[in-house]
Amino acid sequence: MIQCVTADISDIKKFYKITFSKTRVRRLEKYFRDKSAELAAVRLDQLDSEDQIDYVLLEKYLNRQLKALEEFESSLEELESIIEPFASNLVDLIERRQRVVPTTGRYAAEALSAVSEDVTRKLHAITKNGSQSQDPAARFAAYRAVNYVGELRVALEEWMNFYKGYDPEFTWWTSAPFQQTLRQLNSFRATVNSRLIGDSSNDSTGDIVGQPVGRSGILADLDAQFIAYSPEELIKIADKEYAWCENEMIKASRALGYGVDWRAALEHVKNLYVEPGQQTRLVHELSAEAVAYVKHHDLVTVPVIAEECWRTFMMEPERQKVNPFFLGGEDLIVSYPTDTMSHSDKLMSMRGNNRPMSRSTVFHELIPGHHLQMHMIARYRSYRSLFTTPFWIEGWAFYWEFVLWDRGFAETPEEKIGMLFWRMHRCARIVFSLKFHMGQMTPQECIDYLVEKVGHERATAEGEVRRSFNGDYNALYQAGYMLGALQIYAMRKEMVEGAGMPEKEFHDRILKEGEMPIEILRALMQDRKLQPGHKAAWEFYDL
Repeated sequence: MIQCVTADISDIKKFYKITFSKTRVRRLEKYFRDKSAELAAVRLDQLDSEDQIDYVLLEKYLNRQLKALEEFESSLEELESIIEPFASNLVDLIERRQRVVPTTGRYAAEALSAVSEDVTRKLHAITKNGSQSQDPAARFAAYRAVNYVGELRVALEEWMNFYKGYDPEFTWWTSAPFQQTLRQLNSFRATVNSRLIGDSSNDSTGDIVGQPVGRSGILADLDAQFIAYSPEELIKIADKEYAWCENEMIKASRALGYGVDWRAALEHVKNLYVEPGQQTRLVHELSAEAVAYVKHHDLVTVPVIAEECWRTFMMEPERQKVNPFFLGGEDLIVSYPTDTMSHSDKLMSMRGNNRPMSRSTVFHELIPGHHLQMHMIARYRSYRSLFTTPFWIEGWAFYWEFVLWDRGFAETPEEKIGMLFWRMHRCARIVFSLKFHMGQMTPQECIDYLVEKVGHERATAEGEVRRSFNGDYNALYQAGYMLGALQIYAMRKEMVEGAGMPEKEFHDRILKEGEMPIEILRALMQDRKLQPGHKAAWEFYDL
C-alpha cells in the first residue's frame, strides 16, 4: 500500500506539474482522503508488528499531507495581489496542454495577450508604488511569487514546444504573443526582486527572506515527527548541549596554549587549510581514514560497493552562497573557492573548510554517514522513504560524531576543536531556527548568532541562514541534526549499553529498517506495539 501511495503521488505530481495549481491541490486532497478511508478499513489486529508500525507511519503521513495542503492553499491567498489573474490564466493554458484539450491558436493567442496586458499593469503598479517591505511575510510572499513565475516560464516554454512545428496554424497565431509573454515574465521577476524583495541579482538568491511558521506551526511539525517536547524545551536542550561543547572547547584551547579564549584557538584551527588544488586529495585521505576506523572497530557493516563507488564533484561558486560546506549522499560535492571568487571570499571558504573541520564533514557525508545511508536505503525497505525525516537522515550522520568523540577519534586538540565546532553549530541551529520561526530572531540576528556563538566566518553564516529560510527546508530541518542524533544516542544507551545488543547489529538494524521518525524506529526495534493515532510520548533527554 505504501509503495502504491508513493508511485501514485509521483504520477499525480508529474501530471499536475505546476506546484501552486489549484487543480493539483484539489487532486492531491482527494487522493489523500481516499487513501485515508482505505487505510481506516484495515484491521490492525490482523497485522504483524512491523505492518502495524507501517500503519501508524502511513496514517500520520496522510493526515499531515492533508493538513499541509490546507495550509498551502491558504498561503496562496497571500500571492493573489501579486500574480493574479495572469498566473491562473497561464496555468489554465498549460493544464489544457497536459490533458491535450483541443485548443485553437487564436484562443491561445488571446489568452497570452491578456496575460501580457495584466503583467504590464502589475509592472506599472509595482514601479509606481512598490518598495521593499519591512514586513517579513510580505517579502516572503514576493519571493514565492518570483519562484512561481519562474516555474510558469519554464512550463510555458515546454507548452510552446509541444505545438511548435507540429501545428502550423497554432504557431502562426501564438509566436509573437508567446515571445512577448516571456519578456514580460522576465521583467516581472526582475522588478519584484528589486522593488519588493530588495534584491537586484534577479535570481532570488542574493537576499535572505523567510516566513516564520509560528509556534503553532512548529508544534504541528513536532507532532508529525513524534517529538514529545515543546519548542522552548528543545531550546533548553540546545543550550545545555552548547554549554558542554563550550567547556570541552576550553579544554582543547588550553592544550593549545590559548587558555579560556577558545575563539582564538578556533582561529588557529581555521588556518589549517590545504592549498588550492589539494582539497579533493584531502577528502579522499579523510574518507579512507574514517572507513578504516569503523571497519577496524567493527562498528557497522560497510558493503564493498558502498566503499568503492562514490563520486567527487566540485561545488560551483554560486551554490556556495547557500551551501558553504561539503554536501554528500550518493556523491560528495566539495566546497572550495575557485579562481572567480574575490580574495576575501576565497579566504573565508578555505578557512571554513580547514582540515580539522573537514575531518568531521567527510565521515558525516560519506561513511558511516550519508553515503552509507543512501546505499542501504536503495537496498532495504526503500518504500519507507515516503516517511523521510531529518531526524533520521541528518540525525544518523551527526550521531556518529557523538560515537566517534566518545571513542577518542579526535586525538589532537585541533581535531577536537574541529569536531566541537560542528557540535556547537548543531546546537545553534536548534536555537536560531526555532526562534526565527517563532518570530524571536531576524535573519540578520541569526547570522550574528552563528558568528558570535559558534565562530563562523560571516560568509558561511550567511549561507547557513539563507538555505535555512529561503523555502527549501521545513521549520524543524535544522533542529533535526542534533535532536535526531540525541534520540539515536538515547536508543544506543537503552539497547547497546543497557540491554547488551551488539553495537554493529544495532547500527545495521537502523540502516536496514529505513526512514522514519526515531520514536517509531525505537518502537519497532524494541518490539513495542503502537495503536492508531499514536502520539509522541518518549522523553529521550533529561532536562
